[in-house]
Formats: sequence, C-alpha cells, structure tokens
Amino acid sequence: MGLHAKLVRNLSIVVCLWFLTSNACAQTLRVAAASDLQFAMKDLGSQYEKETGSKVEISYGSSGNFLLQIQNGAPFDIFFSADAAYPQKLVEAGAADKESLFIYAQGHLVIWAPVSENLQIGSKGFDALKDSRVIKIAIANPEHAPYGRAAVAALKKAGIYEQLKSKLVLGENISQAAQFAESGSAQVGIIALSLTYAESMKTGDRWEVPLEFYPPILQAAVIINSSPNKAAATNFLDYVKSDKGRKLLSKYGFTPPERNP
Repeated sequence: MGLHAKLVRNLSIVVCLWFLTSNACAQTLRVAAASDLQFAMKDLGSQYEKETGSKVEISYGSSGNFLLQIQNGAPFDIFFSADAAYPQKLVEAGAADKESLFIYAQGHLVIWAPVSENLQIGSKGFDALKDSRVIKIAIANPEHAPYGRAAVAALKKAGIYEQLKSKLVLGENISQAAQFAESGSAQVGIIALSLTYAESMKTGDRWEVPLEFYPPILQAAVIINSSPNKAAATNFLDYVKSDKGRKLLSKYGFTPPERNP
C-alpha cells in the first residue's frame, strides 16, 4: 500500500473514531416489530433518533414469521413481539438474550368497521358481527399472529365462533387485517386497538372487546444473540422502558404490562 493510500486510510479511521462519539458511524439498529406497533414504534424510533442521533430501522410483520426469520439467521438486533411466547422460544433456543427479555406493554383487541357500514358496533358489540350485512370478518392469521389467536378466543368465549367462522378472512398480520376492514374487503375487522389510532381509522366505529373474553396480550421484546450492536440495542430497550417510552406507547392504546417474565 502506497504512502498516500495509507494516509487516506488512517485519516478515515481517525474521522470515524471521532464521529463515533456522536454516533455518526454507529451501526443502524435493526428492529423486528409486530404489526400492531406500526404507529407506536414509528414514534418511538423517530423520537429516539432525535434524542440520540442513532439510526433505527424498523421492519413490521407477524410475530410468528419473525420468529422463523430470526431462527433462520435474519439480521435483527431486537425483536418486539405481539406476545411473550415467541421471544421466550428464542431464549430457549439460545438465539436471544434471556436477561434482556421483558414485557413492554399489554395490547387490546377491538371490533372495528367504517362508519359507512352502519353496524353500530359501539353499542352492539359482538351482536354487530351477526348482522346479515356482514359477509366477511377480517382477523390476523391465528397460525402466526397473536392478535388472530386472541380474536378466535374472543369469538369462542362469546359463543359465536362456529356461527361466524366461515366468514373469517385472514390477514398475513394484524395490519393487513385492519387494511381489509378499512378498504371494504371485509365489512368488519377484529384488530389491535393500537391500529385504530391511525388518522384514516380514527373516525371508524369501534368497540373494545372486554379483557375477560381473551387471554392477556402481553407483548415482549428481546435482544437477539447474533446482534453485533448489543449496546445500542440495550439503550433502545431502556428508552422504551423509560417514562417517555411508556407515554408514547400509551398514546396508541397500549397499557402498562401486568407482569414481567
């Protein structure tokens, strides 16, 4: 290597080391987040970037699919699941850090429809689903989406699952189920409360399903063992646990967790 090339390389190293103090050369934090966090996590990531200068890259999808992706080596630093079971499975498989595992919020289930459907969900609750005008009911796929399993549990508890199961249409994740209901592909959706805070859905007709109708949706996060960015991941989790983080989560209908594992 020539003298000029060495000088350029050394200067680059010095510059990068200097910028590291302001996170300019820090790695991008890669977050896998359940779809119910689509709006809450956007705010969390944006605010965290403003306050720290760190870059947060967020991917959204179903928790079950992220479990499989991470098990197959997907390069995520943190996994925010819509339940506690999937992160625990990663811990048990040696793919995630047990000490980092914590429940960050409790999610809530709602029945939602556009006002134009005139189903009076707010006053009728489950009975609105039995309306003859309801041809399709959108839920997330219960095979890999915790909110889908919660929706099925609620319908069974209400004693109407067998009556309505032929009307269920499955979204790949809870966000897609919400899109089905919003677009008219389904007349109604049983979805995450957090998604109804979207500007396009705020004016919809909704009814929050009482908690006794489905198992608690305790949502957990964990740091992935293969992450090369564990210090930054820990800092971000600390931010989510902080008063600011809790406040942002509550803005989208997430309540404080009942317990931690």
